[in-house]
Amino acid sequence: MNELSTYKGFLVEIRAEIQKTQLRTASTLHRELILLYWNLGLRLLDIQQSQPWGSGVIPRLARDLKNEMPEVKGFGERNLTNMAAFASEYGAPPIPQQLVAELLTTPETPLETLVLHLPWGHNLLLMQKVKDREQRRWYVIQTVTQGWSRNVLGLQIASRLHERTGQAITNFPLTLPPVHSDLAQQTLKDPYLFDFLTLDKDFRERELEVGLVRHLERFLLELGLGFAFVGRQVPLAIGNDDFYVDLLFYHLKLRCFVVIELKRGAFKPEYAGKLNFYLNAVDDLMRHPGDAPTIGLILCQDRNAVVAEYALRGVDKAIGVSEYQLTQALPNDLASSLPTIETLEAELSGEGSEA
Repeated sequence: MNELSTYKGFLVEIRAEIQKTQLRTASTLHRELILLYWNLGLRLLDIQQSQPWGSGVIPRLARDLKNEMPEVKGFGERNLTNMAAFASEYGAPPIPQQLVAELLTTPETPLETLVLHLPWGHNLLLMQKVKDREQRRWYVIQTVTQGWSRNVLGLQIASRLHERTGQAITNFPLTLPPVHSDLAQQTLKDPYLFDFLTLDKDFRERELEVGLVRHLERFLLELGLGFAFVGRQVPLAIGNDDFYVDLLFYHLKLRCFVVIELKRGAFKPEYAGKLNFYLNAVDDLMRHPGDAPTIGLILCQDRNAVVAEYALRGVDKAIGVSEYQLTQALPNDLASSLPTIETLEAELSGEGSEA
């Protein structure tokens, strides 16, 4: 009888805490909800170890909360188990504080402080998929700063984004001011994963270009935060000749144009010279007085690292070289059923739309 009474007292306390948390203002509800789950997880762990009725507390609490508070969601047996696992992972919660930029960039900021500012679903995903704390910290910071949804976070974890960021071969330290160079380096990655495209193994560069533009939302997601699309095959009139930039972007944080050249196969030294030419032209013809110098990125299937490093030496414009990866090519009998490049271009230009 005493044990049942103790459990009922515990149930009454939990019910009161849930109701109190629901009445918080909207601006603090998110953090308060994480704290509620965290503290409840700690109490569940303690009860499991210290009370005779503790071994069955989670299913029992889930059932009774559902019966007594049917309108309240999030306290089923599965989520209560997640709360206990979360508390076991992180220990006691820290003192809540407002998240500011300094906390995100300070290495001494505990991971426990940062996770308070993520939604519960994001936290569970990170806890399940990213076991290394430093890697988890990296994804927490990226999620907060870039506003990733849970689905996007899952995609970035699956693509091992933390291993690819900042890995492009560049000459940025020699061509950009230190602060700008570091930021630009972290803006690029290697390799880029274009797994939303399916091209035949003998695809043409123009097909890759059109495919990326056609899937522009996924392409921008892979490029990362800050890239704004300007256009494809952007014309540059120089002398009596016309030249065309494959893809032109403007980076909102770097405050500069970014020229992307797409190449099939391995990197070749002449690619750097051609892109250097384009960067000079964009700086002269399109760059505004407040813009930073234009940056270039060569995307190829094999960055040919040693050749790329030699090719970038002595080039006075900021250039990066990265690989890209596609999905496995379709068999020939299926590839023949894909729309032609002319059809794709017609769709992009609106020619194929009905009047």
